[in-house]
Amino acid sequence: MAVIFLAILIFAPMGRRNKRVILEGLEVIDAGAKGKAVAKAEDGRVVFINNAVPGDVVTVQTHKKRRSYYEGTAIAFEKLSERRVDPVCDYFGTCGGCKWQHTGYEHQLYFKQKEVENNLKRLGGIELPAISPILGSAETYFYRNKMEFSFSDSKWLTKEQIESDEVIENRNALGFHIPGMWDKILDIDKCHLQKDPSNAIRNFVKEKAEELDIPFFNTRNQEGILRTLMIRTSSTDEIMVLLQFFKEDEEKRIALLTSLQSQFPEITSLLYVINSKGNDTIYDQEVVCFYGRDHIFEEMEGLQFNINAKSFYQTNSAQAYELYKVTRDFASLTGEELVYDLYTGTGTIAQFVSKSVKKVIGIEAVPDAITAAQENAKNNGIENAEFFVGDMKNVFNDAFIETHGQPDVVITDPPRDGMHKDVVFQLLKLNPKKIVYVSCNSATQARDLALMDKAYKVTKVQPVDMFPQTHHVENVVLLEKRG
Repeated sequence: MAVIFLAILIFAPMGRRNKRVILEGLEVIDAGAKGKAVAKAEDGRVVFINNAVPGDVVTVQTHKKRRSYYEGTAIAFEKLSERRVDPVCDYFGTCGGCKWQHTGYEHQLYFKQKEVENNLKRLGGIELPAISPILGSAETYFYRNKMEFSFSDSKWLTKEQIESDEVIENRNALGFHIPGMWDKILDIDKCHLQKDPSNAIRNFVKEKAEELDIPFFNTRNQEGILRTLMIRTSSTDEIMVLLQFFKEDEEKRIALLTSLQSQFPEITSLLYVINSKGNDTIYDQEVVCFYGRDHIFEEMEGLQFNINAKSFYQTNSAQAYELYKVTRDFASLTGEELVYDLYTGTGTIAQFVSKSVKKVIGIEAVPDAITAAQENAKNNGIENAEFFVGDMKNVFNDAFIETHGQPDVVITDPPRDGMHKDVVFQLLKLNPKKIVYVSCNSATQARDLALMDKAYKVTKVQPVDMFPQTHHVENVVLLEKRG
C-alpha cells in the first residue's frame, strides 16, 4: 500500500537536541540495524521503530531526533502486517531477548539474509557471487545450551502492576535485566529459550531460596547473598548448574545446593562461586564443585568437548554443527593442508577439521581457552593439532609463520569487532590459497573483506541462523586468491 502521512506534531521538549514527535500513518518498510523496524517520515528522515514489523502501518512517538533519523516506539497500529505472528512468551516486549517473536520465522530468515547481502554489498563494496539461501534452525525455541539469570530484591514492576491497587510485598526476582537498566530484573516464570529442566531448576532455586530466607542481591546497594544462576545443557543431555553468591553463608549455601541436588539428581555438575567484587563476571573467580564433575561434555561427530563454567561454546549446539560443516566444506580439504585457525577459542573448529588436514594450528588470546583446547585434543586423540596463546595481532607475525609453516588455508572466526587491521595485513602478506571467514557481524566482516579485495575474490557466501527470534545472524565467506 502507499505510505500515508497524516501529521507531524511537536510534543514536549527533551533537551536541546531531542524533541518528542508524533509521526502518524507510517508504513514500516524494512528491518534495520539491531533488528529495529524501518519507516520513512515525511521530512525524509529514516524512522527506527523498536516494536513494529515490516508491513505494519503505525503511529510512532519518537524519543530521539537526529539530522537524518528518528528513533521511537509505535503507540498505535492502524494496520497489522501479514508477517506478524502471536509471540509465545508472556514477557515479550518487556524482556530484552527474543525481540523478533512477533515476526514469522520465514520472514526473520528473509530479513537476516537481506542484512548480510546489504552489508557485504553496501559496506564492503565488493563483487559477490550468488549468496546461498540462509540455513535456518530446525528448532526455533528451546535451542540455547546456556542461560544466565540474575537475582534481585526489587523486581521490575509492570505498568499494570504499578497502576493496580495490588500490594506487592514479595519483590524478589530471578530473571533477566530490563534492557538498558543494569539494576532492574524482570522475574521470569517460563523462558522459551532453553529446554527442560531449565525452567524447573530456576523456579525451584527461587522458591527454595525464599523458603531458606536467603537474601536476594541488591545491585545498587551491593547487599544480599544470591547474585546469579547459570544453567548449561548439552547435546549429550548433561546439565551444569552454577550459583553465584555475593558472600558466604555456609549453612544456607549448603542447604540450598543440597536441596537442588536432591530435587534434580540428573544434574551432572553442580558448582558455586563466592564473588564479593562489584560485577558478576566469574572469569577471575574460583569456581568450586559442590557435586559431580566440574564440567559437562558436548559431542560432535564423535569428538567430545569438555565444557567448564568459564568455557566458550556456541550457544546453539545443533546450529554450531551446521556452521562448522559449512566452514569445512568451504575449505575443500584434501588431507594434505596446513591450516591456521585464528581466534580458535577452545579449538572446536580446529578439532572438527583435524581429520581432514595434515596439520592445524590454533591461535587464541584467552589462556584458559587454549588450555581447554589442548586438553580436548588430547582426550580426542588428535595429534595433528597445536594451540598457541596470545594477542592475535602480536602472535600472528612473521616469526610465528617462519616457525610453524606457510598455511594453505586460514580459517578465521573473530569477535564482533572483526579482525584487527594488523591481522588483515598479515593475512595479505601470508597470502594463503584460501581464507574461510566466519563472522557473527557481517558489517565488520564486510569492512575486512574490502581490505582484502585486491588480493582475494569472494567465491562463496553462506548465512547461518544461530539465534531464532533475534536479529543476530552468522555468515561464512570463502575467499580465494585472484589471478
